[in-house]
Amino acid sequence: MASVNRAGARQAQARQAQAEAVSHSDLLGGIALGFAAIAALVIANSPLSGAYKALLETTGEVRIGSVGLAKDLEHWINDGLMAIFFLLVALEIKREAVEGPLASARKAALPVFAAIGGGIVPVLIYCALNWKDPVALRGWAVPCATDIAFALGVCAMLGRVVPPSLKTFLLALAIIDDLLSIIIIAVFYTGELSALSLGLAGLGLAALVVLNLCDARKPAAYLLVGIFTWVCVVKSGVHATLAGVAVGFAMPLTRHDGEESLLEHVEHALRPWVTYAVVPIFAFANAGVSLFSVTPSSLAASIPLGVAAGLFLGKQLGVFLFSAAAIRLGVADNPEGASFTQLYGVALLAGIGFTMSLFIGGLAFEENEDIMAKVRLGVLVGSLLSAGIGSLVLLAAARRVADFSPSTGRGRA
Repeated sequence: MASVNRAGARQAQARQAQAEAVSHSDLLGGIALGFAAIAALVIANSPLSGAYKALLETTGEVRIGSVGLAKDLEHWINDGLMAIFFLLVALEIKREAVEGPLASARKAALPVFAAIGGGIVPVLIYCALNWKDPVALRGWAVPCATDIAFALGVCAMLGRVVPPSLKTFLLALAIIDDLLSIIIIAVFYTGELSALSLGLAGLGLAALVVLNLCDARKPAAYLLVGIFTWVCVVKSGVHATLAGVAVGFAMPLTRHDGEESLLEHVEHALRPWVTYAVVPIFAFANAGVSLFSVTPSSLAASIPLGVAAGLFLGKQLGVFLFSAAAIRLGVADNPEGASFTQLYGVALLAGIGFTMSLFIGGLAFEENEDIMAKVRLGVLVGSLLSAGIGSLVLLAAARRVADFSPSTGRGRA
């Protein structure tokens, strides 16, 4: 019994250390992502803009016999590197759903309601502003998602201003957002399908299921099957990043002799690479928008205005109102130690939609660089407003809580 208690204590200590490491990683990851986005903006608006564009258009090819893939660098990043990002997202979703905050219906209720509201309201705002333009309407899903790295990076920079319960809520919200985005990509942004490639991809998925049922513990097995599945998915017309999702969901969470599971091992190994390489590289390749022609009238155009308003207004309204309704109806609990004002501040941070918004925009308007420039502008404006105003609200709410005295008779905001 004592040995079991010691093992449990060691696991608790390891999880606490891991949580602290993740918090530190969130801060550094947000900084790395910010630097990459700023670098892309600076270069795209400098004499190096031609070289920047030429670099992204450079073609690379991988060929084995008669089978090969040829894509430009931008597509290798968006289809290849981002599959690794989605693999990490799938690992996080599975872990949180099995034993994290999303494992309990009561605990999951608040982020689920928030994610639903944070998905519906931005879509309504974007569609209302672009209703008469069928081409622009393809981007209806752009303002739906929350950027985990940026949002949690802002929380990490704010430090103790954000209660731990709200950080957990924001993480769960962003993870559910990503799950909804995965479903949207699979259903609405799939091109012409190849039956042969889909069949082969199905064999890859079946092999992943077998590996999971056999509790295979060698990452190499999942890697080999995952690469095969990724190639088949690329050829099938379904977006390649969904192969990363399939591999992530297939990884077993079973622990042996107190050791971390394969899922946890792969998640911990991948996180630094995704945080400091994959996401910043994606940001560098996709955030480069020319600002030379930006005027108040260009910002007021329907697409950038719809994206910016969807992120800044839609997200905060949807997340906060649906969360407040869930709490008032008794369906969910208010995050521990957090006021409604602090909840509203985090709802504002949910409007930081950088990575996933740009990614979905690229799927919606892949062949139209002019529209993508407008999407990038809207994403930048909406995300910056959400980060800035959200931080100010959280700072003001924390000061109000610090100044609270029971003798004054005032309650929490």
